[in-house]
Amino acid sequence: MDKVLDKFANGFPLWVLSCSALALWHPAVFTWFSGPWITYGLGIIMLGMGITLTTEDFTRVLQFPSWVMTGTVLHYTVMPLSGWAIAKWLALPDNYAVGLILVACCPCGTASNVVSYLARANVALSVTLTTISTIIAVAMTPLLTALLAGSRMPIDAFGLFKSTLEVVLLPVVIGVIINRYAPKVSQQAARVSPSIAVIVIALIVASVLGAGREQVLTAGSRLLLGVFLLHAFGFCLGYLFARWISGCETVARTISIEVGMQNSGLGAQLARTHFPAGSGVDIPSAISALTHCMIGSALAALWSRLPPRN
Repeated sequence: MDKVLDKFANGFPLWVLSCSALALWHPAVFTWFSGPWITYGLGIIMLGMGITLTTEDFTRVLQFPSWVMTGTVLHYTVMPLSGWAIAKWLALPDNYAVGLILVACCPCGTASNVVSYLARANVALSVTLTTISTIIAVAMTPLLTALLAGSRMPIDAFGLFKSTLEVVLLPVVIGVIINRYAPKVSQQAARVSPSIAVIVIALIVASVLGAGREQVLTAGSRLLLGVFLLHAFGFCLGYLFARWISGCETVARTISIEVGMQNSGLGAQLARTHFPAGSGVDIPSAISALTHCMIGSALAALWSRLPPRN
């Protein structure tokens, strides 16, 4: 059973791509998954992540502080600045520019841990970076979004902070508590949580694409290019800076994945909560989820065949 679940989780790019294509062809299949369902789904993903964590996981910060600091700093500098620069360079409309910057300011994507495993990277470091970026996203995501996109559209920084706190930090903390005081429950839940995360991510992406089908199809090449460049810069610059700073190929691959992959589901949920319906601010997040999954899975396939030379 565990092998079946692992194979299902490892095929997440295929599920996201399939659901996205179906949503663009027949939106009604997925548009029901909207509003509070996205919030609940993200909470379940964060809870599932929390139940896999122990207090010992956080001691890794003390064991490899330079690696963790490098990955965290790169994630919250390379991606937000790239999003802002790309939106300005491509002269994206305000709604798409704000959406691109918003998703660029989100924490590491939960799927990055799966990609790090497939790429034979440092999974422990990947989990640590995802956890830390998720926790500090409570402050960093609203702060950076307001700073970089506030001149384009009114940004409710406190509202973003409150939503991020509810959707991200609270479920993770609850998960850690469950793992601490009910380890048997957390062990059973940890077996299925990756597969549940894949299902929820696919539903979120497909629902956003389905609801914004006309906007996606008419968004044009500039938005598609902008989202692709955002993640391409994240993977590339994350790898180059990490390789230069750490001198370790495995660490560089891990940080590249963590920088390049965003929690696009969170970006979509925040966009839908804090911007008018039909504004299109959530569209870049939906395209982002599909894009970073494709790039990440391609890198995983390549790196899994190239043993790192540290």
